[in-house]
Amino acid sequence: MSAGLNLAQLEAVNHLSGPSLVLAGAGSGKTRVITHKIARLIQAGLPAERIAAITFTNKAAAEMRERAAGLVGKDARKVVICTFHALGVRLLREDGQVLGLKPQFSILDTDDITSLLKDCGGTTDANTARSWQWTISAWKSAGMTAEDAARQARDENERTTAAIMARYEERLTAYQSVDFDDLISLPLKLLSQHEEVREKWQQKLGHVLVDEYQDTNATQYDLLKLLVGERARFTAVGDDDQSIYGWRGATLDNLKKLPEDFPQLKVIKLEQNYRSTSAILRAANNVIGPNPKLFPKTLWSDLGEGEPVRVSDADNEDHEAERAVRRIQSLRVNAQHKEWKDFAILYRANHMARAFETALRRAQVPYKVSGGQSFFDKAEIRDLCAWMRLLVNNDDDPAFVRAATTPKRGIGHTTLGQLGDFATSFKLSMFESLFSHSLAAAVSKRAIGHLHEFGRLINDLEYRARHTVGHEAAREFLSGWLRDIGYEQHLYDNEENEKIAAARWGNVIDFTDWVADRCGGKSDYVDGQTIETERKSLLEVVQTIALISTLSEREEDQNVVTLSTLHASKGLEWPHVILVGVNEGLLPFKLDEAESDLPASAIAERLQEERRLMYVGITRAQRTLQVSWLKRRKKGRESVPGQPSRFIAEMGLDKATVKEDPREKLKALRAEFAKRAQQSNPSSP
Repeated sequence: MSAGLNLAQLEAVNHLSGPSLVLAGAGSGKTRVITHKIARLIQAGLPAERIAAITFTNKAAAEMRERAAGLVGKDARKVVICTFHALGVRLLREDGQVLGLKPQFSILDTDDITSLLKDCGGTTDANTARSWQWTISAWKSAGMTAEDAARQARDENERTTAAIMARYEERLTAYQSVDFDDLISLPLKLLSQHEEVREKWQQKLGHVLVDEYQDTNATQYDLLKLLVGERARFTAVGDDDQSIYGWRGATLDNLKKLPEDFPQLKVIKLEQNYRSTSAILRAANNVIGPNPKLFPKTLWSDLGEGEPVRVSDADNEDHEAERAVRRIQSLRVNAQHKEWKDFAILYRANHMARAFETALRRAQVPYKVSGGQSFFDKAEIRDLCAWMRLLVNNDDDPAFVRAATTPKRGIGHTTLGQLGDFATSFKLSMFESLFSHSLAAAVSKRAIGHLHEFGRLINDLEYRARHTVGHEAAREFLSGWLRDIGYEQHLYDNEENEKIAAARWGNVIDFTDWVADRCGGKSDYVDGQTIETERKSLLEVVQTIALISTLSEREEDQNVVTLSTLHASKGLEWPHVILVGVNEGLLPFKLDEAESDLPASAIAERLQEERRLMYVGITRAQRTLQVSWLKRRKKGRESVPGQPSRFIAEMGLDKATVKEDPREKLKALRAEFAKRAQQSNPSSP
C-alpha cells in the first residue's frame, strides 16, 4: 500500500500517534500522502467513518475521494472527505438545534445576501451593500460578532456597518438561514459553548487531515482545535511558501501557532518535487529565498536540468500576446507537444486576459478562461435553487420571494410587500403567513387566491420530493416540475435572443440531470467491482445544493490553452507555462494610494505574499517556463513606461550555479532517515 512513496512521504504516512505538520512543497505529492495516510489509518484499525479529510474546494475533495477509492475501495465512501464549509453543514444539520437552527436551515447565496443588506442598510445601491458584505465577512472570518465589531469600530463607517451587521444577523435568524461564513463561525460556537456536542464530535472523528492548511483563517484554526481536542490526532498538510490568500482572511499565524499549541507536533518536510525540472525549481527557490522562513526547505527534482527559464520583453500588451501565441505554436511543431491543453498563460489580474484572448482568436487557437462565471451564478440556476431552498426550509423568505415571482404567477411586488408587512407584524415567515385567517385583512381576495395556490404547490412538491428516491425517479420528478411551472416558456418569453434562451434552457437540463444523478441508485465501478451508489431522496440532495459553488466535476478535459490568474492556477500544472505581465506595479501589485499610509510591516507582508504568488506561478510549470514583461504598459487610458519586476532578478537566471546531483541528495536523505530510525530505536542493530 505504501509502494512508490519516498522516505519523507513514508514518515508522514506512518506517523499515527499524535499531531503532525507535513510541509508539502509544490509538486511534492501531498494528495498522495493524504490518501495513503487514510489507507494507513484504516489498516491500523481506525474505522473509515472516523476519518475526516478536509480541503478547500469541491473539486479537490472529489479528486481526493477518487484517489482514496483506488487505495481502499468501498471504504473510501465512509471517510468524511469534504470542504471545511461542508463539514460545518454536517455539524449544524445534526446538532444546530441547540443554537436555535432547524435541521432544514437555508444557505443564502450572494444575491440574497446583497438584497438583505440593502434592506438592512436602507440603500438601493448594490455596490454599497457588497462593500458591507465584504467587511462583515472579514469580521466573521476573524471570529467577531456584531457586538465585537461595534466595540472595536475605528470610525463612523465601521460603526454604521456594525449596526447593519446586527440587523442582518437578526434577519438570518428569523429566516432560519445562514451565510457562507456562518458555516465556520456557527460550528465554532456550537463546539465551544456546548461540551456534550464537542465531546460527541471529538469521539466521532478519530483523525482529522487538513489539506492546504496554509489557507486556513483564524476561525477555521479554532474549529480544528475543538474538533481534535487534547488527543490531537490530526495531520495538517500545507506550504507556507504558497500562502497567497491573505486578502480573504488566510493567515500564516496558524502555522506559527501549531508548535506552540501542540508541543508534541512532528514536523515533516516534503522537498522532492515530482513536477518540474531542476532549472524551473532553481528559479522558484531563488525567488522565495528573500521571504522570512517559518520552516526552511528547498525543493529539488531528479527529472533532469531541463530547458533554461526564458525571460523576454515586449513593446506593449498586444506585442506580448502575439509573442505568447507564437511560442505556443512553435512548441507544437515538435510532435511531443500536440495538445493545446499542455499550455497555460498566467497573469496577475483578470483584466490582463483580453489581449491574449484577441491574439488566440486571431490565430484560431482554442482556449478557455479559467475562473469564469460559476455555473451556480447563472440566473436560471439561482431561480431553481430558490425553489429548492424553499422546499427544504419554508422560513427562507428570500427564496420565497424569488420562487413566487419566477416564473410570474400573479403575485406582484405590491402583494409581496403587503404579505411581508403582515408576516413581520405577527413574527411569522412569509410562507407561514399564507394560510393565516387574518391575512384577508391585509391582502386582496384575488391576491390571496394566487398565494394559496403557490403555497399548495410548494407543499405538494415538498411531499413528493421527500418520497422521490433514486436518480430515475428524481429525473422524472424534476422534468414534471419544470413543465408544471412553465419554466422553459418563461426563459423564451424573457429573452429577445432565441439562441440565448436555448442555451439557458440547456443549462437548466444539465442542472436537473446533475441533481438527479446525486440521488443515487446508479451503478459505479469501485475497486474492481460494480457497486450501486447510495440511494437518497431528492429532498436530501437538495439540502446540499446551496453549498456547492461550481459544477467543475461536470467539466470535460477540454483540449484548449488555459488563460488563468495566478490565484486561480494554484493546485494546477501544465507542461508549458508562459507567465506574463511580470512588471513592477503588476507583480508585485502596486499598493493603492489610499493604502500608502500603511505601516512598514504591513507593506512588507504584502510584498512577501506577492513573492509567494510569483513562486506559485513558477512552480506550475513542468517542462518549460517563459516569463515576459512590458516596456510600456497601460495604466487607465494612458501608456506608461514599464519596469521589469524585481522578481525577475530574484530568479537568479544570470548567475553561475552549481547544479546539485539528485543522486547525492537521495543518498544524504537516506542517511538522515537511517540516523533518525536509529535514534528512535537505539536497541536495533
